Amino acid sequence: MGKIKVHGSRLCGTVSMPPSKSAAHRAIICAALAKGKSIISPVDLSNDIKATIECMQRLGAYIEINGDTLTVDGTNTFSNRKGCLDCGESGSTLRFLIPVCAAGGVNAEFVGHGKLPERPIGIYLECLPEKNVECRTKGGLPLEIFGQLQSGVYRVAGNISSQFITGLLLALPLLNGDSEIILTTELQSSSYIDMTTDIMKSFGVYAERTETGWKISGGQAYKPQCFTVEGDWSQAAFFMTAAALDGKITINNLDVNSRQGDKECLEIYKKFGARITEDNGNITIENNILKGIEIDVKNIPDMVPALAVTAAFAEGVTVIKGAERLRIKECDRLAAMADGLSRLGADIKETKDGFIITGVKSLHGGEVRGYNDHRIVMSLAVAAAYADGDVIISDMESINKSYPKFFEDHRKLGGIADVIMGE
Repeated sequence: MGKIKVHGSRLCGTVSMPPSKSAAHRAIICAALAKGKSIISPVDLSNDIKATIECMQRLGAYIEINGDTLTVDGTNTFSNRKGCLDCGESGSTLRFLIPVCAAGGVNAEFVGHGKLPERPIGIYLECLPEKNVECRTKGGLPLEIFGQLQSGVYRVAGNISSQFITGLLLALPLLNGDSEIILTTELQSSSYIDMTTDIMKSFGVYAERTETGWKISGGQAYKPQCFTVEGDWSQAAFFMTAAALDGKITINNLDVNSRQGDKECLEIYKKFGARITEDNGNITIENNILKGIEIDVKNIPDMVPALAVTAAFAEGVTVIKGAERLRIKECDRLAAMADGLSRLGADIKETKDGFIITGVKSLHGGEVRGYNDHRIVMSLAVAAAYADGDVIISDMESINKSYPKFFEDHRKLGGIADVIMGE
């Protein structure tokens, strides 16, 4: 992994967000389950999206890439009833496709890289064997599944990753009989489930929301569509932070009516005190005096690294809570951000489920670890732009997981960053 040196600068201008990775994963899978030709665009070929594309191709789907447009034909999906699916480092790819493959009767082996083999899959190890699917694993990846998934009642916790529920929602309509998902605890990250059911609906497949979960009729068929992928709110947070600290940035192509849960960051930056105006999907964020606030992030955990950088400069104390799940992401993101910001002079205390951050007037230069985590690298790059001194960040290539053009956009806005070492 290479390192990048980020120099102090003021980020200003206009930038367009890459298409939503969350929406693209779901649309690609729905299209690959439809018998006929679908067009999906725009699609940013991040490493996670490449993993989903390659896995669906491995299952027999035809997917052609032309720039940022995908042509997908799922006529022959599940023609391959046995195979090894490499999910890269993508938790979405893994958790969405385990039940999808089981619904297709595929005897599949799932493998992954980075921290993915250690990330939880236990929900499936509990519920799939009850429905005729044998799971062989030593606790993580590799995971082998055998058998044809059966319809019925699936009881799952709602306070786990919503990716497990999305995987079941995508798969259960393919079965012959009707199914029901019953939540055994309160649902978190509900917006991601809403995104799933919305995209399923656009491909002609339905799940009915109930008081306790969802009812899913069996025997449904995904239908080919032309699908437009909206801009990614989770990536917008990095440049919202940059603008709120000391800049003025207009971000294009964001849907203020989006189902993306990370859209909530817009209101959070307003609470910090940033000046924000909206005009037909163009959102302008301008610096202002920022004040510390309290934030419950249980439904938007991916926002925490960027919000922690904002809090590091905000007057007073910011409390971030509800972020326990960040300890089992690409790295322990709570420990990683506490480490990185502390090395640059921030007053940040790590708690069990978040941070207590007291704002300081400035950060200083130094060298920090990116922990091979895209969100850590991008967040620290924003902090570095407003530090008094150059900051060297390791693992810069990890941005390819979700936002390969991040430093390109960073430079367009006036950022100064130089690769100083590579393998």
